[in-house]
Amino acid sequence: MLREDDAPGHGHPHPHPHPHPHERRQPGGAGGTVTIEQKVLARNDLLAERNRAWMTDRGVVAVNMMSSPGAGKTTLLERTVTDLVGHRPVAVIEGDQETRLDADRIRRTGCAVVQVNTGAGCHLDAQMMRDALTALSPAEGSLLMVENVGNLVCPALFDLGERSKVVIISVTEGTDKPLKYPYMFAAADLILINKSDLLPHVDFDVERCAQHARSVNPDVRVLTVSATTGEGLAHWYDWLAEQR
Repeated sequence: MLREDDAPGHGHPHPHPHPHPHERRQPGGAGGTVTIEQKVLARNDLLAERNRAWMTDRGVVAVNMMSSPGAGKTTLLERTVTDLVGHRPVAVIEGDQETRLDADRIRRTGCAVVQVNTGAGCHLDAQMMRDALTALSPAEGSLLMVENVGNLVCPALFDLGERSKVVIISVTEGTDKPLKYPYMFAAADLILINKSDLLPHVDFDVERCAQHARSVNPDVRVLTVSATTGEGLAHWYDWLAEQR
């Protein structure tokens, strides 16, 4: 649900009945399951197009940030928001199953933020995005950063209406992650290999990981960064500046 204390102008929580396509079943076997999945995704895509049109009309550019848990999304987002202050209006939607810890971190930067808790849900969807946009009301021309739930499967299936998808992988994960989760990496417009400061201490091959990513997504851009030391962040900010 959208946290009511993080939603200006809203005095009640927003529960989201969430028919997850991997969890819903009906009599009739696999065929019935596929039908439900198609209906859920089709409804989501319709809502996502409405979100996209709403943001386009206001010049709001949304970037959907996705990763497995622990890849450093929030630290990267926190530093990004801090470094972009004064250059461009920035707002943030934080997605987590529970707590508002990440939203509190972002709020301390002075950035406008709304927390969306999904409960048992493993991703944000277009309706959650719509409710968050209503609560947040980002300024015209804003860069809207969306931190999705930590998961390398389901978020790839659900369009939010965003302009671009960014997948973050850390060097503490396996080099072969793009091969194990091809749908996520195939959907990406940009891949950030984070925690580069740890490369001397881990067994991770940056070039091979990039090759694996391009084997499922030939045109994807790959950048190596460290949210801790700032290495490579200038290229990340250049990419964000291109998202207009």
